[in-house]
Amino acid sequence: MAETGVKGDRGQRARGGLWIPGVVNLALGVPAMIPLYLTWWLLAEYLPMDCHSADDLARAGLANCNYHTLDHAGPVMFLLTVTGLFMLVLVLIVDLLLPLRRGDRLGTWLGTAVLIPVPFMVCMALV
Repeated sequence: MAETGVKGDRGQRARGGLWIPGVVNLALGVPAMIPLYLTWWLLAEYLPMDCHSADDLARAGLANCNYHTLDHAGPVMFLLTVTGLFMLVLVLIVDLLLPLRRGDRLGTWLGTAVLIPVPFMVCMALV
């Protein structure tokens, strides 16, 4: 009888819905806003520029050069690397290792991982 309760508990937890994995992945999206914003900044500000070093600022014919963007590119890339690796490890722990250890279905946790960028997208839509 106790064995049936354990199976029922595990089955109930597996079928319990998407609420817990969804809320956890949405919560992971809050700190993930930092590397997502840094990625957006690099794609929207740094890559479209015609110059990629301070020496290029003196060249003639370059219209899309901004010294402040060049000045901030190095620290932004460093912060993106640090925060991106931190978030990658955090997502691997929360969405892969913990469900495996608890015996939860990986498909549910990995499927709701698509909710991680939602807070960033909402923030960008409101700005």
